[in-house]
Amino acid sequence: MQAPDNFDPIPGHPEQLEPGVRRLLAPNPSPMTYRGTNTYLVGTTQLAVIDPGPDLPAHLEAILAAVLPGQTISHIISTHSHLDHSPLARALSASCGAPVYAFGTASTGRSHAMQALVDAGMRSGGEGIDSHFAPDIALMDGETLSAEGWQLQVIHTPGHLGNHIALGLGDACFTADHVMGWASSLVSPPDGDLTDFMASCSRLQARDWRVFYPGHGAEITEPHARLDWLIKHRKSREAEILACLKQSPATPSELARTIYKETPPALLPAAERNVFAHLVDLIGRAKVQPMGALNEGARFQLLE
Repeated sequence: MQAPDNFDPIPGHPEQLEPGVRRLLAPNPSPMTYRGTNTYLVGTTQLAVIDPGPDLPAHLEAILAAVLPGQTISHIISTHSHLDHSPLARALSASCGAPVYAFGTASTGRSHAMQALVDAGMRSGGEGIDSHFAPDIALMDGETLSAEGWQLQVIHTPGHLGNHIALGLGDACFTADHVMGWASSLVSPPDGDLTDFMASCSRLQARDWRVFYPGHGAEITEPHARLDWLIKHRKSREAEILACLKQSPATPSELARTIYKETPPALLPAAERNVFAHLVDLIGRAKVQPMGALNEGARFQLLE
């Protein structure tokens, strides 16, 4: 699915999406962030700021300027600790006095499979971890945050990152980087776990959502169709990997170059990480095995 051509908001200018929900685009466009990170302001008097974004003074000023007379920021919520989502939380907290909420640090929620890769020496997956991030208040799955006029339910959605959460506001959901309309979410070991990602997709499918507000790109008005597409997309990638391995054993790099024929060279490292994520998932399901130590340079083969 391609990004909608009409999504091009002006950074720093709040957009009203529905009563009590505004979006503020951070000025950090890139191949990985699309137009930039979406910061959301929820509420009419006591505001929750969801994903303050990268540590950019201009964006901090824009968030503070969006607080209208009679309004205060009561909650600062980081959905996960990537560098384009969480670093500004601390400066915003210092400016307004509100505490920072999140599921935990960058290692919180990491699966056993990903922890094993870390223990074996594998480094971060390249998306940029906010390694110093720590919330003032750690959230629990299923917990409800509330202030005057709003309630947000915490939904732990590991996959893109172990500490990733979505936030339910009635029948709307802030899905951060788990579900986006402009691209599929990157799952990059040892930070991202595809087994967890698929389980989180299934968990979101179980609710009757009206709209998704993602961390990048436009709102998703057909959320269940998008979830269906994401799941089918991942299963299609898996089928391509298995078909290639049926021909001969291969490394993640070799598989990526065979499968991602239309991907620009600059994005191939991310594609390789996605392939490796699939391979780790397939190991857990006893469909493939590495020929030697498990790492991103290993050669993989099908199990009989």
